Amino acid sequence: MDQTEQNKLKALVGQEAVKYVKDGMLLGLGTGSTVRYMVDALGKRVKDEGLNITAATTSTRTTKQAESLGIKIVSLDSLDHLDLVIDGADEISDDFQGIKGGGGALLWEKIVANTAKKYMWIVDESKLVHKLGKFPLPVEVIPFGSVHVFNRLEKMGYKPTWRMDGDKKFLTDEKNYIIDLHLGEIDKPHELYDKLIKMVGVVEVGLFLDRVNDVIVGTANGPVVKHAR
Repeated sequence: MDQTEQNKLKALVGQEAVKYVKDGMLLGLGTGSTVRYMVDALGKRVKDEGLNITAATTSTRTTKQAESLGIKIVSLDSLDHLDLVIDGADEISDDFQGIKGGGGALLWEKIVANTAKKYMWIVDESKLVHKLGKFPLPVEVIPFGSVHVFNRLEKMGYKPTWRMDGDKKFLTDEKNYIIDLHLGEIDKPHELYDKLIKMVGVVEVGLFLDRVNDVIVGTANGPVVKHAR
């Protein structure tokens, strides 16, 4: 799939996702290239229909985009829940487990997801896989002692690399680093998550397990809605 076709599918699912947004909703807005199309479509509804929504976001990038389109953004801590969270994903397995964090927002994304009554992923069909692992697994770590965490992950055989931003280490919105693990295939994602999250210095892991309710997939034949739980 070339980039032009992929972008068309991303725009398609973004437009489909905002059909689930109702007036008065408390909404969570994710991060990533597919979500950008969704936020654009949401901004159009706010402008054209006078749609009244309040939203919290998973990154400063999404906040800036949403506010520029007239979408009301508030602090997550000012809300007791979110009716619907719409986010992207980097990989989704046959059993609806996911890898997220390719955009570097996995910590905020997981915090926002935890407040959702309904949690939706929007992806193009290239993100669907039988097993997770081809996409590098992001692990967010605090800077202090991070080299020791990296070395430990290397000794465990997880093939870590630093997420870079030019010639410097990439910084998340929380000013943490990301180490990407090149695993190839993840046979037991729950066991892996449990092992990684217990490591001192690890803040969060990009495995999003047993969370998503619905997935909208962009295909050449139109959007397909899959119900996970």
